[in-house]
Amino acid sequence: MTMFSTEMVSKYHPDKYADQISDAILTEILKSDPNAHVACECLAKDDTVVLAGEITASCHPDYEAIARGVGKRLNYKVGKVISLISAQSPQIENAVDSDENIGAGDQGMMFGYAVNGGKYYLPYGQEIAIDIIKAIEKDIECNPDSIYLGDAKTQVTTDISTPGYVKSLDTILISACHKEGLTLSQVRERTLRLLEENGIPVADKMLINPAGLWTFGGPGADCGLTGRKIVCDQYGGYAPVGGGAFSGKDPSKVDRSGCYMARRVAVDMVRKHGFSSASIQIAYAIGVSEPVSVSAFGIDESGKRVDVSREVTSTYDLTPRGIIGYLNLTKLDYSNIAGGNHMIHFI
Repeated sequence: MTMFSTEMVSKYHPDKYADQISDAILTEILKSDPNAHVACECLAKDDTVVLAGEITASCHPDYEAIARGVGKRLNYKVGKVISLISAQSPQIENAVDSDENIGAGDQGMMFGYAVNGGKYYLPYGQEIAIDIIKAIEKDIECNPDSIYLGDAKTQVTTDISTPGYVKSLDTILISACHKEGLTLSQVRERTLRLLEENGIPVADKMLINPAGLWTFGGPGADCGLTGRKIVCDQYGGYAPVGGGAFSGKDPSKVDRSGCYMARRVAVDMVRKHGFSSASIQIAYAIGVSEPVSVSAFGIDESGKRVDVSREVTSTYDLTPRGIIGYLNLTKLDYSNIAGGNHMIHFI
């Protein structure tokens, strides 16, 4: 037996709240200026939202209204909005922009990963974690009698030595903020019923709100920051992740777009070759459009590692301009993507 745990948080989690504000600002800017350079960070605590970063764009949206809109959607009150946003450094801008191409917006390495199975091409434990959070979010949005307030986390432990895609479930931990007036038994009973209603299997050990009743969550209980959930955003610990976060960054910044592309390539390799899994690493230098390195391999049916690096570099345009066009990255609703796992959108 080899136990491995992964986690997921809801879009109501304070960090995800901050991510969605940053990405709502990005999305609004890209509607008017697809060539804008955006690096927008957000801190959310109580009813105060602090915006900081660098934005150079031909439009000037109402940042305060955007932040309030996200708060309203998630049932969080926004009182004061503090903006510490300035223009992008001209030295960075000159390195990235050119008449012929777009240079990478930063140095760094990005990873793509996919497995052969499930609806997301992600490991079974991660799929279960994502589905648990989706079920809680759906219950809040569609059930007027929902007991949940939104802020929620889950942790799923599986025996990864189990053969095949579906793994043996050892422990499922769910911590969900709920309305007042409930007993812990009622919260646990309703949560187990929610799993059953959504076809989500239970584990041998079920830990539901193990810390007890939880009626005070969100940014009032915990400060939220953009970019603090990069493992939940990507592969749940099953594969390496790059050091850069995604939210609030325009597509010229390869720690976002490069990872999205690496993920898509990994999924393509699994589909094309029938690999049990595929892993991709791409690295860039700031101001340079072509990657400095590409490493791609899959695991075949016999467990052998198959190098497909040359196939990847000859098949795909991995420059920022090529990635932006291939994935249509100036047209996405990034705030919607930021609410959950980013990788399920690139399959």
